[in-house]
Amino acid sequence: MAEPTPADLERYIAAGLACEHVEAEGDGRHFFATIVSAEFEAQSRIKRHQRVYAALGDRMREQIHALSMKTLTPAEWAREATGGAASQHSH
Repeated sequence: MAEPTPADLERYIAAGLACEHVEAEGDGRHFFATIVSAEFEAQSRIKRHQRVYAALGDRMREQIHALSMKTLTPAEWAREATGGAASQHSH
């Protein structure tokens, strides 16, 4: 089975999750994705990640060996894109 490309990963996520934006990078086995979805509103980071894993389904076990992700709501993404003080918060 061919290793998925970042573009494949973007398509897989978008097919299973309504996204305003999805961008992936990686080497076929290890990926980093930025995913923006209104479905993430009022969800914890863990719940957001579980939602992405659900969208990927069996591909997460069979094709994708490691996935790091940044999950944002549209409002969070807009704040991050502006780089303003509003996006500066501690964890």
